[in-house]
Formats: sequence, structure tokens, C-alpha cells
Amino acid sequence: MLDPIVNFVTRIFHWIGRGIGFAIGVILWPFMWAGRWYLQRGWILKAGVGVALLVLIGLYANFFYATQWWNNFNPNYPDTYSFEKRNVSAGEQVTAGAGTDTAKTCGNSAIAQVAADLTDFNVNQNAWVSSMILYKLGFFGIDWDSTPFFDNKASFQRGINQAVRRTTTELADNLGRVRTTSQIDSDLQDARGNLQFDEYTWYFGLSPFGPKTPTPSYYRDAIRKLRAFNARLETCQTVFDARADNLKQYLDRIASDIGSTSAILKDRAEHYNNGWFDFRADDRYWFAYGQLYAYYGLMKGAQADFEDVIKEKHLQNLWDTMDQQFTSALRIQPFIIANGREDGWIFPTHLTTMGFYVLRVRSNLVEISNVLTQ
Repeated sequence: MLDPIVNFVTRIFHWIGRGIGFAIGVILWPFMWAGRWYLQRGWILKAGVGVALLVLIGLYANFFYATQWWNNFNPNYPDTYSFEKRNVSAGEQVTAGAGTDTAKTCGNSAIAQVAADLTDFNVNQNAWVSSMILYKLGFFGIDWDSTPFFDNKASFQRGINQAVRRTTTELADNLGRVRTTSQIDSDLQDARGNLQFDEYTWYFGLSPFGPKTPTPSYYRDAIRKLRAFNARLETCQTVFDARADNLKQYLDRIASDIGSTSAILKDRAEHYNNGWFDFRADDRYWFAYGQLYAYYGLMKGAQADFEDVIKEKHLQNLWDTMDQQFTSALRIQPFIIANGREDGWIFPTHLTTMGFYVLRVRSNLVEISNVLTQ
């Protein structure tokens, strides 16, 4: 009586096995054909093709390492600075230098220091993924951002870079000069220009055709310029205008920046509820994560640079609350990003969760900004 059922199940598994075998055969056929072609060639051509394959394998091995190993990734990295021990605002004179200008010392900028270190983290401690040749070529012509592979780190790095770009613009236009009437600091101006450079440029390009300076070279020069500015600030040869209105404007720009990211997360969460099969959800998530990662350290730097303002306006409690929102958001590191429905019960909705924390941070920024206007 059970024979028909057993035979039916056996046939099902037989056809499943044949289907899997056929799929594997289709995948392996080009490689088998290439292997037969290779064995029929002369030794000179074999040597040339062999060297090319070794180079390609090496490139992919390096690409795999660059995208999967996140060197020195540490969501609690701001704690390593110990900014709370400084007790001096940026640009504030510390010593008089025995009456000589060259011997004066002033407080440096923690914001500039963190911005330089974050860029160093992106392009020196790690490879800048977005301009790597294999990232630009994609997966058989498909952009890596449209696949579930090898794109999380690139999005994370671009999120950090977005925050640093915004910060260097504020340093050049407002913080590193007196009431926007003085000359823009040349190092900050160069750093801003270098960090605005395209994120995807390799050593060679087609538009325009010819060799190019790759993206990481520009970003490395921005690191040097930010550190040169800080070195001159420490010897009181340039200025940092640590006024309340400058801090308010910087916070407002950050609130606007992450507000735009929140809108992107909201749009993706509402219109692409494909659970684990939304292959762009991870890009949005890790870009937002990178922004918060960077702004957490930059806000710690701002707390040090504007120490007198924060004390005068009694902002410490609000600032501590904002720090708690940053740390809560950065603790969320899913292995796979899912974009499920908000009322779903099978797939999680990581984009909505990240969007919630982005808005919490933005709310804290707006609240601090409101206090600064009083």
C-alpha cells in the first residue's frame, strides 16, 4: 500500500537530483570548454594565459580580503582619544610662550584629528573598495551594489566619507576662520577639495580616456592637510572659531545630512519589502551605519573643541544622551540585512530599525541646536 508513495517520493528526488546536476553542468560547461581549449594550445600561449589567470586569481584574492576583513573596525573608537581629559577648547591659547609668538601653544582641533583618522582608516588601514578595478567591473557586468556580495564595506566607507566631507566643508567655511570675514585656511581648503573628489576613480579611465590619479591618493593628501592645519593650530599660527553659533551651524548641517539618509532608508523600507532578497538593502544600511560611525567620533571631537560653549550652555546631559543613541545604533550589526515589512513576522526589518536610531540621533542634534539659540 505504501509502494506508490515511496515510488512517487523516489521519482521526486530523482528529478531534483537531475535538475541540480543539469544546473551544475551549465555552470561548469564554460570552464570545461576553456580547459579543453587551453590543453590544445602551444606552450607559449599556455604560459601567457597561465600568467593572466594567476594575476586574475591574485586580484580576486586581494579583493576578497579587502572586502571581508575590516581592519581596526571598532564602534567604540572615540573612547581611545580620551578627549574628556583635554580641558581646553580648540584654538584656545594654553601657554604664552614667554612673550614670543613662536613659542605659544594652543589647543588643537579634535574634529580635524578625528576627520583625518577616519580617512586614514578608510584608505590606509583598509583598501578603498569603491575604486578597486574588480569592484568597478562588477559581477559579470552587474554592479556589485545590486548583488548580495562584496559591497557592504564599500557602502560603509562611503558613509564615513560623506560625514568627513561635510565636516571638512564646515572646517574650511566656518570653523577654521573668524566670522567668515578672514581668509580661508589653505590647508583646510585643500583638504575639502581633495575629499570632494570622485569616490570611484582607478588608475585608468575611459571618460576622459587615459591614466588618472586614483581616489585614495586624493584622500591621503587630505589627511596630510588636516594634520598640517592641526600642527599650525597647536602653535597658534591659525585659528579655530569655537563660537556657539558655529557649533549650532555644524550640528544643523549634520542633522540635515543624516535626515536625508533617513529619508532614503524610509523609501527603501516602504517600497521594497523583499526580506533577505532585497539586495540593495544592505547598501543603504551600511551607508547609514558608516555615517553614524563617523559622526559619533566627530561629535566627541566637537564636544572637546567647543568645551567652553557646552559648559556655558549646560549641554552635557543632552550630549551624553546623544552619545547613548550613537552607541545603541552601532551595536546593531546583522550578519544579513533583511528588508521585511514593518508588520511582518518572518523577516526582520533592519532598515526601519536603523532609520529609528538615525532619527533619534537627529532629534538630539536638533534639541542641542535649539538650546544653542537661547
